Amino acid sequence: MPPESALAIESQVDVEHARRWARTMARSVGFGPTDTESVVLSVSELATNLLRYAQAGLILLTLLCELERCGICVESRDTGPGIENLDHALADGFSTRGGLGSGIASVRRLMDDFVIESGPSGTVIVANKWVPDH
Repeated sequence: MPPESALAIESQVDVEHARRWARTMARSVGFGPTDTESVVLSVSELATNLLRYAQAGLILLTLLCELERCGICVESRDTGPGIENLDHALADGFSTRGGLGSGIASVRRLMDDFVIESGPSGTVIVANKWVPDH
């Protein structure tokens, strides 16, 4: 399995492809069923947001190995228009289009590390999930 995959998100089919690829990568690095589904749900939320709100969206999935731990990095990149109010976007229940408003907030909860940067030229979200120590 390649250590990194980049998937352009242009249709619902691409969202499903990203979900399948995330599941395969998460299992390959050693996640159990619950953590695998956390990664898959995060990818689904980010890819769906790209499809709904962004221009030229991309999901990058990278296998991580540092010192004695492994995990997966999920990165969402787009070229605009940016998120107008990050505080609102990160709050549960906030939606600009009538959805449940749990997308980005749920990604932040499900993943271990979460960073977001957004402006008029685009948004980058990087979220890591680490395989738990056994």
